[in-house]
Parts: sequence; C-alpha cells; structure tokens
Amino acid sequence: MSPRLLHYSDVENAYDTPDRVARVAGLLADRRGPDALVAGSGDNTGPGVLSLVADGRQSLDFFEAVDPHVETVGNHDFDHGFDALRAVIADAPQRWTLANVDLDGDRFGADAGVEAGVLVDVADATVGVVGVLDPATTEMTPGTGALEFDNPVEAVARETPRLREAGADYVVALAHTNDGDARAIAAETGVDAVLAGHSHHQHATAVDGTPFTRPGATGAYVYEIDLDTGAVTCHDTQAADPDPAVAAALHDRIAANDLDEVVAHVDEPVSRDRERRLGGEWRLGNFVADAYRWKTGADVAIQNGGGIREGPPLSGDVTVADLISVSPFEEPVVVTSVTGAALRSVVAEADGRAVDGLDDYWYGHVSGMRVAAEDGGYEPYVDGHRVDDDERYTLAVPNYLLVTDLEFPTLTEDHAVERHGLQYEIIVEYAREHGLDAPLEGRIPDAAGAD
Repeated sequence: MSPRLLHYSDVENAYDTPDRVARVAGLLADRRGPDALVAGSGDNTGPGVLSLVADGRQSLDFFEAVDPHVETVGNHDFDHGFDALRAVIADAPQRWTLANVDLDGDRFGADAGVEAGVLVDVADATVGVVGVLDPATTEMTPGTGALEFDNPVEAVARETPRLREAGADYVVALAHTNDGDARAIAAETGVDAVLAGHSHHQHATAVDGTPFTRPGATGAYVYEIDLDTGAVTCHDTQAADPDPAVAAALHDRIAANDLDEVVAHVDEPVSRDRERRLGGEWRLGNFVADAYRWKTGADVAIQNGGGIREGPPLSGDVTVADLISVSPFEEPVVVTSVTGAALRSVVAEADGRAVDGLDDYWYGHVSGMRVAAEDGGYEPYVDGHRVDDDERYTLAVPNYLLVTDLEFPTLTEDHAVERHGLQYEIIVEYAREHGLDAPLEGRIPDAAGAD
C-alpha cells in the first residue's frame, strides 16, 4: 500500500464550536487506516475561548480521540506560556517535532518529548517527519522572546538526510511558517511533501513537483496526500459525522465555565470569514473598534484584522463564548496619544499590502474616523475634519500593536497613556449594553477605491 498523509492544521478556536471540531475528529477516524499517517502542522491547541480557560488543554479531548502520529508547534501554541505548552505536549498521545527552536541552549520541549525529527512506520514504509516554526513568532506572540530560532529552511535541509540515513523512505516537513519559507522547503530541501500551517489561506499545489498543502483555519478542511503518486484530495470536514465523545467533552467544558450565557441577539448573521475580515469594511471589525472607543473614551480606535479570529457567523443568540472567540487574547486595550501625522502613518500601515508577507487589501478596522482614498494614499478624517498633523489624538488599540514591529510599526509603547481591561472582556461588556449591531458606514474605502 502507498503511504497516505492526513493533514490538519490551525484548528484554533474550532474547539469553541464543539460539533465543528468533533467533525474534524470524525473525518480523521473515517479516513484513517494502516497506510495513513495523521499529522498536525501547528496552532492546534489555540487560540480560543476554551484555550484561554484551559491553558490549551481542551486540545487533549481532540488529540486523545484522534490519536495523531505527529504534531509540530505553532506560534499560538505558546499563547499560555512555555510550561503550559510543555504540559500539553507531555500529556498528548502523539509525538512532537520541532527542529529549529531552542530555549536556554536546548531544543524547546525536549524534556517533554519534542524531537528534531521522528520516524513513523505506516503500511510497508517508514516516513520521517520534521517540524519547523516561523522565526517571527517572537514578534507575533507575547512572552516568546527567550526562544532562539534557526532558519527553518536550513533546519529541514539539515534534518532530511539524517532521517533518510535513519531509515526513512519518505520525508515530510510540517512547516508552521510564512509562505515563502514553506515553499522554499518544498523546492530546496529534498522532502517528499510539505504540510504547511500558519497562513489561513487554504489551498493545495505542487512546488517543483513536491505536494504542498495548507488546510486553512478552524478545522474546515483536511488534506489527504498519496506519497507515491503525489495526488492530493481535499476533504470538507463539516460533511463528516461528528465524534460524539469529543463534542460532549467540549460542551461540558463550555458549561462548566459559564461560557454559554446569552448576551446579545443577531437577526442578520455577522460574517467571520477570512475574505470579510481582511477585505475591507466589515461589520464585526466595526463592532470591535466601537467597543474599544466606547470603553476608553478615545477619539478613535483601530483593531488589526489579524487579531479577530475566523469562525462560524455570529447569528441568533450570541453567547459569552461566541464573543470571546472573536479576539481570544489576554491583551489589554490601550489608549495612546499620537499626533495627526502619526495617525496618518498608522492609517497607511493598515493597508494589508504594507504588511510584509500579507497581500490582502485591508488589515485595520476603525471607529471614530473615516478613511478616504486620496491622491494615491489614505487620509483620515475625525469629526468630519481632515486630521491636523500637529494636533494630538487619542487612539485605542490592542496592546499587541505596541509591542510588535510586524504591524503598525509607527505605534510603540512610548505612545501609551492609559490601560484598560482585556479585549474580550470589553467586547462582551459592550455587547451586553449595546447589542451587536454595527452597520457598514463607509468608514474605510473599498478595495477598488484604494487603487
């Protein structure tokens, strides 16, 4: 029999919709066989509501049902700290591989069982698996500054011959990296397949003849790859029968933490898909930015698109869990003081094309201002007036934007003047008092208007 790979990735907040992740488990059980290797390429412990309350351990309900062969670490798997992740790794049934990340001079997680590469016997073959993580993790995930990274492409190139010498008939890379590095791994390292995560752009292709898959986010798809022929099949997990034990375990966790309280009602569903999140003005983006401005009293507010997570639409009765899952990060909302000139720079940086590695149109959602496309750029208006370069404005943002250079680099911690509650607590509080109605108002230009 030809070995097959079953690839899932970036399950993230699917745990907060138990039937959704239960269908991922059901699909994997249905497609599994003695010739199949089940592998995850990171961000499969969080972020999400249950991840917040369980330090990522809700993923064990899924892992124990699926019994994967191997997993690598994603940047969001570090959301709850090194010790919490090591505890999940130690208790999970699968093996873990991470070849390019050290902590205090040793491979991260080595004491919990993390290996540079692993060998897995499936059918009549031995498959070597090596996992790598994006070095930009230290910029994206607070609390990871102590990690040290090797170049992921070089790490896979180093590990591949070692695995072949140890008996691997095939070598597969689990690449929780940016698209450029993942494609370079496929083209330059001699692996037989690249199972990629991190980017939520779901697709499959071949790079110089090497199968390359990205399942996207929230457990919507699982890819199946035939290692002999290179044939790739995409499975829609939501067409699968849910694993009842996984669904029950996660429903119990939600109820035990009082996350099923209804706080708002939505008549017209509010989309949470990737195209709306990063494609222009968006009802949910407006709602989140409005919540920040309402709570802080700031002149204006900005929410980065990447800080709002994908998921099923918000519709009907909306619960605490639904709203926390919108932005499930333990980050305060911070009021900054900026000049009009700085605010203009921040608005320019909200164009996704200004973000390294991001091709989407709009990466920022705003409240308290209107952004116009003028003279080949963007012009912010506050209270109907074009901003004055020398005047000062208060701007509410997630704290993350002050500590990363990847997004909105104009903003720094020096701009902070007030700190408020956690993002998701403010969102829930705002919904309780004002509901979830945030209509489209022309706050930002559409994609055509930006050209």
